[in-house]
Amino acid sequence: MTEITIALDRYDRHVPLFLGAVEPPRGLRYRALEVGMVPPRRDGIDRHGRMLKGLEFDAAEVSLASYIMAKQRGLPLVGVPVFPRRLFSQNHIFVNRGAGIRKPSDLKGKRVGLWAFQVTMSVLAKGDLKSFYGVPWEEIRWVTQHPEEIGWSADGLAVERAPEGRLLADMLVDGEIDGFIHPHPPAVVQERTDRVGRLFEDTEAECARYASARGYYPIMHLIAVKEERVRERPSLPRELMALCDEAKRLAYDFYHDPGYALVAFGRNAYERQCGTLGADPWKTGVSANRRNLEQFIDYMVDQRLIKTRVAVESLFDRSVLET
Repeated sequence: MTEITIALDRYDRHVPLFLGAVEPPRGLRYRALEVGMVPPRRDGIDRHGRMLKGLEFDAAEVSLASYIMAKQRGLPLVGVPVFPRRLFSQNHIFVNRGAGIRKPSDLKGKRVGLWAFQVTMSVLAKGDLKSFYGVPWEEIRWVTQHPEEIGWSADGLAVERAPEGRLLADMLVDGEIDGFIHPHPPAVVQERTDRVGRLFEDTEAECARYASARGYYPIMHLIAVKEERVRERPSLPRELMALCDEAKRLAYDFYHDPGYALVAFGRNAYERQCGTLGADPWKTGVSANRRNLEQFIDYMVDQRLIKTRVAVESLFDRSVLET
């Protein structure tokens, strides 16, 4: 019997795994751990660091950008083309209402806060600003809150750390920075609508426009597995894909009940999403996500996070390359 731990955040598509509702294949037993990046979580936080630095879990959901950097440095992990977190950058760009920012080009020369320079949302937003909106990230002054997950030098770039003891969210509200990009926007950013707003007034429409033009819902995370566990059980990457696909199928079924979510019109939002993004914007597999992955790799090269372009195939176990 092969027993594995898999660290995941508490998303609806993971609930069936936490409940043990997804039957594993013969000879495999899994234990789903609820490990997030911000508290509270049942099994702790700092999932990316615990996996990418400490190799604490057999498999884990990890940041795409940090995984690519770690993989290039020889970390003994292989990727599985399951992408459990996706976000549009347009929904995560906030501005101080007094900064005179009404459109992306107004960000030029402004001070914009980031969790860290190499965080996947940071990479996506900087890349989108440059390639989709014509606003070079080099013309923005970046302020980071946290150390980089994977060691990297920002020498020669307009990047500074926030003052000791100051939170970027509070700095945005107080007008000390002009903009803020964050994958988990703090409550104060979303509650202080008198001082803070999103860059795009009709954010949902802008995200839909982007999805139509690019043809994907941007990837934030993928599943990474220890190489040693794959050597022990070569079928593990494909088995993990099947487990996650079944969990996703069960999660979609939750939304057949109009009263499932705390969001009163959750079912209506789901139907609207199907019309905008298609029946399943969460597709697994290499081929269905190649365009997204190639674009993101280009962003990382342009932002000097990796020196040369890497092949999409190099990110994943060879057993899943034909998916």
